Amino acid sequence: MFPCLPVSLCLLLWGPLLSVHSAPVPLPAQQCPLYAHYATQRHEGEVDFSTGRYQLPFQRPSLGCRTYYSHEVEDAIERLKPTIKDPDLFRLFENAFPNTLDTAVRWKGFAWEEGKQDKFTDEDLAFVITGDIDAMWLRDSANQILSYLPVLQASSDPKSLAALFRGVINVQSRYIKITPYCHAFQPPPESQLPLPHNGAYHQNTVHMFGQVGYDQKKTFDCKWELDSLASFLQISSEYYNATGDIGPFKKYTWVDTVEVILDAVEAMRTATYTTDGHIAPSGYTMVGQTNRATETTSNNGLGNPIIWTGMIRSTFRPSDDATIFQYLIPSNMMFPRYLEAASTIMQDIDTLKSRQLTERMREMAAEIRAGITKYGIISHPLLGAIFAFEVDGYGSQNLMDDANLPSLLSASMMGYVSSRDEVYQNTRAFALSEMNPYWAFGEVYNAIGGPHNGPTKGWPLAGIVRILTSEDASGEEIRNELRQVLNTTDGLGLIHETVNSWNARDWSRQWFGWANGMFGQMILDLEKRMPHLLEESYQD
Repeated sequence: MFPCLPVSLCLLLWGPLLSVHSAPVPLPAQQCPLYAHYATQRHEGEVDFSTGRYQLPFQRPSLGCRTYYSHEVEDAIERLKPTIKDPDLFRLFENAFPNTLDTAVRWKGFAWEEGKQDKFTDEDLAFVITGDIDAMWLRDSANQILSYLPVLQASSDPKSLAALFRGVINVQSRYIKITPYCHAFQPPPESQLPLPHNGAYHQNTVHMFGQVGYDQKKTFDCKWELDSLASFLQISSEYYNATGDIGPFKKYTWVDTVEVILDAVEAMRTATYTTDGHIAPSGYTMVGQTNRATETTSNNGLGNPIIWTGMIRSTFRPSDDATIFQYLIPSNMMFPRYLEAASTIMQDIDTLKSRQLTERMREMAAEIRAGITKYGIISHPLLGAIFAFEVDGYGSQNLMDDANLPSLLSASMMGYVSSRDEVYQNTRAFALSEMNPYWAFGEVYNAIGGPHNGPTKGWPLAGIVRILTSEDASGEEIRNELRQVLNTTDGLGLIHETVNSWNARDWSRQWFGWANGMFGQMILDLEKRMPHLLEESYQD
């Protein structure tokens, strides 16, 4: 069994990228431009600009330069072509939805047999980059592939969309087992891809379970972000629920990886102080040499003190920024939500070890939920009960929301609470208003931002989540947000990371796979929930 097509056919230059797909035939490497540059251009060629006011270009690579092929995704695009009446909205969907498959599947292949680099098993592996960063983030890669969940079909074909899901799950499982506190990883050795260098390694001092540093050949960067492990549990459970395929979870390292996860988060549930006043051991600490406060932690890597609440400390947020108070509520919501969901897989594996782990998973999830209810809900002077963004258990609280997921805004989307829950409704009103210190508002764009890019920078990702969590029966909230998102691409026809709320030409990251995929996922959600909105014009 071979890891992919012959190397001469596998080399694709979106930097270069390796592809395994049945159609179309890959082009030689030198014929494919760098997508990081390609995405900044308004191309005129075989496909005309869209006929709406924005005249958006076609931003998909030529067929031979796409890095993965899925007939399910292509069928969805064709199906929606006559449904989405606004030409700019369809062009943005057509560009954005397949963006990860088109450009970011750096490699898809199989694992080596243990100790044998010339023989391959049937274990799918995949390496998916964020876009313009040539490394695999647990959170980003999970969300990028989860964008295709609405069209996922069970399949044993190693070139299928299901195989790509399995490949991401298996690679993440492998690396979490090695360093459960790290969030970004290098290509697996089977891929034979060059390893990108991260200069931050020498600027940061990381301790994990008393050991200093990490293996740079396996790990690209190492920030302890609770949502990274939650993302692994999410893509695992969503794949299982959609396909009923328990094989990858029984056959490979998944059970052992979940046990490693439970041990790692347990070590981050401890209070700062022991009962006799000493500093308690911590599973992870990090000190960064930096001029940005969000890139390091206080108290020599321990962070600000906390008491035991049942929740899990997270040194960093999903934005990769340091927390102020370590009980990050959105991540503590996401973790038990998907720990519970993944416990169903563990239960169905049905071995002595899996039954014991199932019980442990459910007990921990219940304790975290109780901690959020007790410590994470506060009284706002104008809105009443809302969820805090961060707390420490002592009574300190950080009231804000951040665009990155998980966020407080996304709590209903992830299924932690009902969209009609009163505390959530109050929190949503807070997050989408000037009461939120990171609400970016202006003449161009209004959306939640965050400290990662700073004030006045709204994230279209947050606008997409606003649509996905909207319960406005009139549809007006969604219409307004669709108009705004269409106005954020600077005529390039892709979803950017941030946009200046006063200047549409001031944006960051031309190649951001996660946000592009979620835009497509949102359109498919509207097709089910409010299809009439896709038949309207957003040209005004």
